[in-house]
Amino acid sequence: MQKRRLGQNGPGVSAIGLGCMGLSHALGRPVEKREGITLIRAAVERGVTLFDTAEIYGPYTNEELVGEALAPVRDQVVIATKFGFGIDPKTRQQQGLNSRPEHIREAADASLARLRTDRIDLFYQHRVDPQVPIEEVAGAVKELIREGKVKHFGLSEAGVQTLRRAHAVQPVAALQSEYSLWWREPEEEVFPALAELGIGFVPFSPLGRGFLTGAIDENTKFESTDFRNGLPRFTPEARKANQTLVQLVGEIAQRKGLTRAQIALAWVLAQEPWIVPIPGTTKLHRLDENIHAAEVELTAADLREIDDALSRVTIEGARYPEKLQKLVDR
Repeated sequence: MQKRRLGQNGPGVSAIGLGCMGLSHALGRPVEKREGITLIRAAVERGVTLFDTAEIYGPYTNEELVGEALAPVRDQVVIATKFGFGIDPKTRQQQGLNSRPEHIREAADASLARLRTDRIDLFYQHRVDPQVPIEEVAGAVKELIREGKVKHFGLSEAGVQTLRRAHAVQPVAALQSEYSLWWREPEEEVFPALAELGIGFVPFSPLGRGFLTGAIDENTKFESTDFRNGLPRFTPEARKANQTLVQLVGEIAQRKGLTRAQIALAWVLAQEPWIVPIPGTTKLHRLDENIHAAEVELTAADLREIDDALSRVTIEGARYPEKLQKLVDR
């Protein structure tokens, strides 16, 4: 597995990480714990060193899963988790945003216990909290870094101005946001800022929440607990319209003897050397497929062909409903 560094001062990690959310949360029925542990350890054996989780995934159960799976190899991997939501300890129901400094400290200590570790390698603010100045958030994480409980600070779905303000207080190692062949907005303002400040980029959903693999069409039925049921881009009508993109990617993949997923991931990796995507999966054969994308070298001609194809495609459907969109890019 090739290695990359997240920003100028961030951790060195495998070129492709593993997003662990779907093992426990949001994408239908959670996997059995033993199955999840087996998959995560298989990723380690294949050279993956970046594992992404969050307290809200479950809540809590995903961190517990990741912690148990990685305990035997803790010093070989980089664990990223996130804070920023209030969670009722009895019902485990989400209670809105909460990035007050005292809550950040409580969240860090709880995550450390669930992850069975003495330090969090990369600690992201999950969503920007408009009630708490980002300088206070960065200051709280800076204290945790001084104490050795956290190694690096990250932000998720933050806008450029928030990123700059946070970075001035505590250097930000990585920004995590959605990015893929069908969501390229970060290229406009975010990428230039990241390059200027020396911050790494960790795209989630680099496979378009599974859509870019070709495994989803307008007839696909999701589990009732799958949050894609509520996304405008995943209505049956939008899925039907967006098959044009999947077909174009499929044509390129077929000519190169690759899968759609490998083309989609290789394209993300080719954009900048400081990008590390974190595709998620619950299946071992998909894990292998994704990992092999790190070996794919797309030529300048390949990238021009893909960009030209994308310019002829209009993607239907917003990525989030309005209430969720309000939580991003502050």
